[in-house]
Amino acid sequence: MASIALVQPMTTARALRGPFDYRIPEELREHGVGVGSMLVVPFGRRELLGVVVGLSDRSDVAEDKLLAPLRALELGVPVELVALAEWVAREYCSTFARALALVLPPGAARRLSGRRRGARSAAEHVPLGGTGPDALELTAEQRAALEPVLEALRDARHERRLLHGVTGSGKTEIYLQAAAAALARDRGAIVLVPEIALTPQIVTRFVERFGDTVAVLHSRLTAAQRYEHWRRLREGSARVCVGPRSAAFAPVSALGLLIVDEEHDSAYKHEGDPRYDAREVAAERARSAGAVLLLGSATPRPETALRALTSVIARRPDGRALPPVRVLDMREVGTGLHPETEQALAQVRSEGGKAIVLLNRRGWSNFLSCRSCGNVWSCPQCDVALVLHRAGGYLACHHCGHRESAPTACSVCASTAVARHGAGTERLAHDLAALFDDGAFPVFRLDADVVAGSPGAAGGGHDAARAEGVASLLARFAKADQGVLIGTQMVAKGHDFPDVRLGVVLDADATLRFPDFRAEERTFALVAQLAGRVGRGGEGVVLVQTIAPQARAIVHAARHDSAGFLAAELERRRALSYPPFSQLVRVVLGADSAADARAAAMAVRARMLEGLPPSGASLLGPAPLFRLRGRERQVLVLKADDRRLAAAAVGDAVQHTASGRAHAGVTFSVDVDPQ
Repeated sequence: MASIALVQPMTTARALRGPFDYRIPEELREHGVGVGSMLVVPFGRRELLGVVVGLSDRSDVAEDKLLAPLRALELGVPVELVALAEWVAREYCSTFARALALVLPPGAARRLSGRRRGARSAAEHVPLGGTGPDALELTAEQRAALEPVLEALRDARHERRLLHGVTGSGKTEIYLQAAAAALARDRGAIVLVPEIALTPQIVTRFVERFGDTVAVLHSRLTAAQRYEHWRRLREGSARVCVGPRSAAFAPVSALGLLIVDEEHDSAYKHEGDPRYDAREVAAERARSAGAVLLLGSATPRPETALRALTSVIARRPDGRALPPVRVLDMREVGTGLHPETEQALAQVRSEGGKAIVLLNRRGWSNFLSCRSCGNVWSCPQCDVALVLHRAGGYLACHHCGHRESAPTACSVCASTAVARHGAGTERLAHDLAALFDDGAFPVFRLDADVVAGSPGAAGGGHDAARAEGVASLLARFAKADQGVLIGTQMVAKGHDFPDVRLGVVLDADATLRFPDFRAEERTFALVAQLAGRVGRGGEGVVLVQTIAPQARAIVHAARHDSAGFLAAELERRRALSYPPFSQLVRVVLGADSAADARAAAMAVRARMLEGLPPSGASLLGPAPLFRLRGRERQVLVLKADDRRLAAAAVGDAVQHTASGRAHAGVTFSVDVDPQ
């Protein structure tokens, strides 16, 4: 039996790289210490949690200097997840410890005492749109899409498949039947959704279909509830895991199926370090487990469409056509609502129907300025304008969270002529409530302020329940006889409201104005997904307000032409050598001074150039980024043909620079395949 444990201490410092050798005492050998075991180890003057990542019979450290772990914790990490963490660290230019933190049991870093947890009750889920436990009869198109998945499961064969189905085409039922087939073969399943709070229907349907064999992992559970679900998966009493991107690391054994619902959604990209993409993590996990990866969307990413085997569902099960989409040219309209939009909303109210209005901008006004001297109220920590939230009486930075009271006069010249520019969801909800809410036609609002429970988050003051849960708000809208739901892109998620007959997209071309090669993809998905919420139970129409009516993304979305958009988008990216025909890696360096950020960026650049091949890669920057949270920033962008070579070169350069004392106060953020 091995006598040395290679332990990775759970520390976030980039300059400190393990693993470190520890002698395994006899009492821990009896405990069965192995790869994945969690140990409390002495580390300098501290006691740290560590994970065993390897075993050995010898060490380069003298035996009398080898320290022993203090104790072992229960329920370590499965061996395959230790390997997955190592892949994540390498793929996303992070540290092994930071990647291991993704696969640890919930709350593991706080449990250094070794005290065992008692069992906790499972979390309750708010039912919304559940359809009962029985499997539904599939259409011919649905059966044709499911059959290749079943064949791969029967053959225990790894495949990456795309389920490209129009909105409302019954993709969830295919997921359910595929999961049932995996369970019948004693294989586990993981189901990823963008955000649990915005897609409660899918949680409800899996719990109804599979009962206690389902565990749900997401951040809105208490720590005890999360651990209880994790423990059930680790011990095998639960075989199906449903959750957001973090569920890609769930300890499901004998994994046979991974499902990524709404795979186009940017929520699958993690913003912390490591900046992993849960879709790629799921792909790697499916590959190593010999499992089937099933990605579903009505608006799939070009990357997925190119790489996956595709099954298409072009019709809804009930035969209803997708709603017609009318594009409204706003170039000659001086108000926020097109006359046709006002008329359509008035008609929905008079007929006692429901509508959804999307404006992908929250708050009351985009920014404030002084009409006398031109002063613009800006964040003291970030180089951005502050947004007015009128009901709360404050200005807010949507980057760092800074708040200050809404001004009555200019702080520069004392003028009281303060101008408000632009409109967000808060103002829209207020204006529509004034126009249409007569007590019988309520206005609901869904945006990040509602999620956070900010003051004034409930529809212009007309909605009495402030700071309510998202699921509860959606349930109230579903149960209402009539009304309008207003919000940001949250309202275009996978909601299923059969009685919505009108959908409106305001300022549809706003995303096209971002300097991002994915701008057209995002615009197309936003319009098409909102259109998919309409007409599921009858007739419906979608109105798209834009000052760019001829934009390719809007034209294709109005035609429900996903295949045409994907073909044109892939051709454009091929011509410009953008992903998926190249790989992008972005490195952002932050420091207290612009000079320090610049010096570190130049050092990273020089080291990267040493490790890159003479052809097949180009490096842009460093260039300044806007100040964020009081930190001056510089950015480098690498475009390369080979993903692994690019990640290796960036990882080496960042590690080398971060380890030197010359750049001790600099932060390094690496984003492979930035979204």
